[in-house]
Amino acid sequence: MYYVKTGNHHRRRSLLAALLTISVLAGCSGEEEPYRKETSGLTGQVFIDGSPISAREPVKVDCINVAGFDTKHPTISSALTGEYGRFEISTYESGDGVPEGDYVLTFMWGKLNLIAGSYDGPDKLKGAYSDPKTSTFKVSVKQGAPTDLGIIELEIPKDSKKKK
Repeated sequence: MYYVKTGNHHRRRSLLAALLTISVLAGCSGEEEPYRKETSGLTGQVFIDGSPISAREPVKVDCINVAGFDTKHPTISSALTGEYGRFEISTYESGDGVPEGDYVLTFMWGKLNLIAGSYDGPDKLKGAYSDPKTSTFKVSVKQGAPTDLGIIELEIPKDSKKKK
């Protein structure tokens, strides 16, 4: 049994396709920007045992909001030290800073693997500065006011066990 399409059925299908195309195009007429909090610059310089750290062996600096993780508009702010141990915290793009708030800084001196695009341990600072609950490096950032932390002095913890 064969069905022959009538002109009305074909017109309705064309009209439906045109309406669908128009509604899709109207919805895509402008790309909506993702929510982005305003940020203020946060910079500093890391010294270990009295000397600036080399860019070849960067330290990872994490900036953790004391108020906790914003589940509605989450952000992660961090940096790797560059030449002479200098860093610029990044949230959305390189060196843009952090949203207004109170933060604690943590530090991890691991190894940068350029091939894998990763940064991991072991931590040459032996975890001494990696816990946000015990970190003494705190900063308050105000909107529109860049903050330079100056030199941050870290020390490699000495082993408590004597080597034989």
